[in-house]
Amino acid sequence: MGYVTKADRMLIGGELVASESGEWDESINPANEKVIGRWPAGTAGDVERAVTAGEAAWPAWAAKSPYERGEIMREFGHRLSERAEEILHVEVADTGNTITPMRGDVRIAVESLNYYAGLAHELKGETLPSTSRNLHLTLREPYGVVARIAPFNHPLMFAVARTAAALAAGNAVIVKPPETSPLSAMVLAEIAREALPAGVFNIVTGHGRTVGDAIVRHPRIKRIAFIGSPETGRAIQRAAAEVAVKHVTLELGGKNPMIVFPDTDPDEIARAAVGGMNFTWQGQSCGSTSRLLLHEDIHDAVLERVVARVASLRVGDPMDPEINMGPLNSAQQLKKTLGFVDTAQREGARLMTGGRRPTGSGFEQGFWVEPTVYADVKPGMRLWQEEVFGPILSVGRWSSFEDAVEKANSTEYGLTAAIWTKDIGNALNMARRVRSGHLWINGCSSHFLGVPFGGMKNSGVGREEGIEEMFSYTEAKTINVML
Repeated sequence: MGYVTKADRMLIGGELVASESGEWDESINPANEKVIGRWPAGTAGDVERAVTAGEAAWPAWAAKSPYERGEIMREFGHRLSERAEEILHVEVADTGNTITPMRGDVRIAVESLNYYAGLAHELKGETLPSTSRNLHLTLREPYGVVARIAPFNHPLMFAVARTAAALAAGNAVIVKPPETSPLSAMVLAEIAREALPAGVFNIVTGHGRTVGDAIVRHPRIKRIAFIGSPETGRAIQRAAAEVAVKHVTLELGGKNPMIVFPDTDPDEIARAAVGGMNFTWQGQSCGSTSRLLLHEDIHDAVLERVVARVASLRVGDPMDPEINMGPLNSAQQLKKTLGFVDTAQREGARLMTGGRRPTGSGFEQGFWVEPTVYADVKPGMRLWQEEVFGPILSVGRWSSFEDAVEKANSTEYGLTAAIWTKDIGNALNMARRVRSGHLWINGCSSHFLGVPFGGMKNSGVGREEGIEEMFSYTEAKTINVML
């Protein structure tokens, strides 16, 4: 369960550097709480250094042709692939995520680099027939220096896949890695230093209250993207607005419903419900279908099968390919998750399995909780309304179409939803009524390259993963040629 990283520097202006403060922080393995590496405790001064480096670098980067930028981005992806196994082991040790599904993260990062590298030629403006005598046209230009604040569940994937659009558009990027899982960013810093022009890709490690706040409040970073909680998202909007007019996109999680009609197969639904909950990431995934809404006619049959599947999940060393679920990412996440367990008991939800720390050898240290299922979860309960970001599946029931719509929409969130039925009319009518930004019909959890992802309501603003994301890293300039 241990790994000590050899890389311990962040990347600013093409150089691997320590913090200007000279201070360091430690990263621990969430499976056993042992120190596995250190990282620079960045400061506002380090953010300023990164902004200055980005400002010096982006004009030349933007001046390259889309083909030239694309070739460099593809080489960046190639070098990431060469160190994929090293990155994998660092991230498993640093996040607690199980090794088998984590193998896909570097691949997704590389695919995103290749996708946007090829898409850069679509950064086209328009000609507008506003008058017959003159020529009216628009151009798309990069913001300059932009920032990405990455979450802890997929540190490297989000640092790369969710900056590829910004790079393709000609921007210089500053990435703030998550403070609880920053070690893969140290490896990324070495790779980016070799593959990208100096200053185009910068990494500043540090705590949210220092580095994160300095990024959000920096007057010359006009474009910011963040993945996290609604509370932090609103704080970012407030802080950013105090210093400048900024373009801020937010992907803020969800309490996502999986709505199951009675014409479905209980075994298939149980498999999908457990998979959609993302227990392999300890439920620490914003798109997890964490509210299973079962029609009353099949409620008992599906619940029985779901409980059996969840109870059979193997919890243990995330480095073991046979393990289904590892520890939570941090002591804070464990405390938060156990808080939901306490509240659920008081509010009358029915514990079906889990809800405690695993027993036995190997669980004496670390941030462990069993995969958990609660039944009889109803609107108004905390488990119905709030995102746990932990391995707790909440199961409720519905009786009519309108009842299902009302219950699905009864939270502040609107990120994803899954609808399961053999009736195409029910499927499409429900899809039109549910207020979520990303839906699956007879599926769940999957992302598809080029398909926009993002939320409605308090689940965020903006869309990622498609051409809209690349456009969002540009500003439109209008030119009127008076003939």
